[in-house]
Amino acid sequence: MNASGDSAKSGTNGKRRWLLWAPVLVLSLLAGGWFGLKYSSVGKQAELGAGYIAHVVCSCRFVGNRSMDSCRTDFEAGTEIVQVEDDVAKKTIIASVPLLAKRRARFDPEFGCMLEAP
Repeated sequence: MNASGDSAKSGTNGKRRWLLWAPVLVLSLLAGGWFGLKYSSVGKQAELGAGYIAHVVCSCRFVGNRSMDSCRTDFEAGTEIVQVEDDVAKKTIIASVPLLAKRRARFDPEFGCMLEAP
């Protein structure tokens, strides 16, 4: 009787231990995957693409005085994943690849569009 009581107790402890460590394991795997993508060639390409699109759209919007819809026609193939926001008041374009990269380009009347440091 003692042996079956102990095994039931250890089964409950095992379940509790699993419930405690499972979220830690899942979060660790997700964080490792994110860091692996962010700092791999994929992450570098995302930074490059976001910076390129930010600069192109900034030039289109504030140098060429074109609409955002018109500027979207200037995107190169393969840059469809890059999301673009504009802030007309600050004359800034923010381009981002979700979860991987974000770049800003700001218009300066004297120097044109410049990427801000990442």
